[in-house]
Amino acid sequence: MTDRKYLAFDLEIAREIPEGGDWRANSPLGISCAATLASDTGDLVTWHGLRPNGEPSGQMSREEARAMAQALIAMVDAGYTLVTWNGLAFDFPVLAEESGLDSECQGLAANHVDMMFHLFCVKGYRLSLNAGAKGMGLAGKTPGMTGADAPKLWAEGKYRQVLDYLAQDVRTTLDLTLASEQRRALLWTSQRGNPMELGLPRGWLTVQGAVKLPEPDTSWMTNPPRRGEFTAWLSDF
Repeated sequence: MTDRKYLAFDLEIAREIPEGGDWRANSPLGISCAATLASDTGDLVTWHGLRPNGEPSGQMSREEARAMAQALIAMVDAGYTLVTWNGLAFDFPVLAEESGLDSECQGLAANHVDMMFHLFCVKGYRLSLNAGAKGMGLAGKTPGMTGADAPKLWAEGKYRQVLDYLAQDVRTTLDLTLASEQRRALLWTSQRGNPMELGLPRGWLTVQGAVKLPEPDTSWMTNPPRRGEFTAWLSDF
């Protein structure tokens, strides 16, 4: 078992974009809601904007996004390691844009564990959170809903449905982190049905650690993604 205290983090955007679309081309996206889940206490914390009447707002204000970023910094200072699935290329740059705390969010991103980025640095390709969860025998994401559905549902006032979806995402992220570290491997099945494995002899690496790994051989790929696609927004990479 890991000695780390993990804090899983995930956010949902407020603006609708096509599933798999280039979010940067559609920014600013806004943040409708976000959540963390702590490995040691099981505490689930959610954030969203508030209207004067106490109802959720369409998206978090800059001040609300800044407060959330500062809360994450406080948790890191308290000894937690933030963990995400694709947070380096999505959640943290969105948070930086919405909060205006660019350098602070860059620091959070560089020092956190992005499981998908670690896998990408070794294998040279991306993997979905659900594929990893299913490969490890976990329940996975909420059936019948994707992140692309969340902005529309939030705009329709279906706040509980989105918050429940978000909670399942952070729960899946944390469960996957702990299960794979305990096994010292992440298992999944390829699109061709082949069993795949990412060895984790030292556990999950932070972004700063993963980026130092040797580049994988991607000569078999037609247009392989590059690490710079994930790290370009970080000033020190």
